[in-house]
Amino acid sequence: MNSLEAAVNLPEGVRRVAAALQQAGHRHLPVMLDDAARTAQQAADALGIAVGQIAKSIIFRRKSDDAAVLVITSGDRRVDEKKVEALVCADGGGKLGRADAEFVKAKTGFSIGGVSPLAHAEPPVTLIDRELFRFAEIWAAAGHPHGVFKLTPDDLQKLIGAPVADVTQVAATA
Repeated sequence: MNSLEAAVNLPEGVRRVAAALQQAGHRHLPVMLDDAARTAQQAADALGIAVGQIAKSIIFRRKSDDAAVLVITSGDRRVDEKKVEALVCADGGGKLGRADAEFVKAKTGFSIGGVSPLAHAEPPVTLIDRELFRFAEIWAAAGHPHGVFKLTPDDLQKLIGAPVADVTQVAATA
């Protein structure tokens, strides 16, 4: 079975991501995990990698224009909402809000737990966490809680064309 025949059997979101990756000439197509990987830890455990190597996609809602804001962050980091807000709400009066499941699905075309960094229903405002560049290889969701694909941080930046920024909370020191 060739990759296109195999893709027909994939969930719709994964097919969309696979098509975007193929169109971009990316060398790694999505793979389906046996178990759901709705969290960075679940994905890392299933792949046998460090949780920091998971590129998790976090969606916020920019209140001023109801735009989706995608932050792709390292799985072992927490997003600092104030840092993101300062970067994407340039007028200073804008605020970020939480995105509920309905908003995420409407804006991205993906359900929470499977949000890919690319192939969104509507192009989001996007930032890439600089912490991802600690790793030579990372994995991202591929449009479904069981779907993931392999890439490098440089691949991620080339695929989506988003800026790299400091968007995470400062880690506590022991």
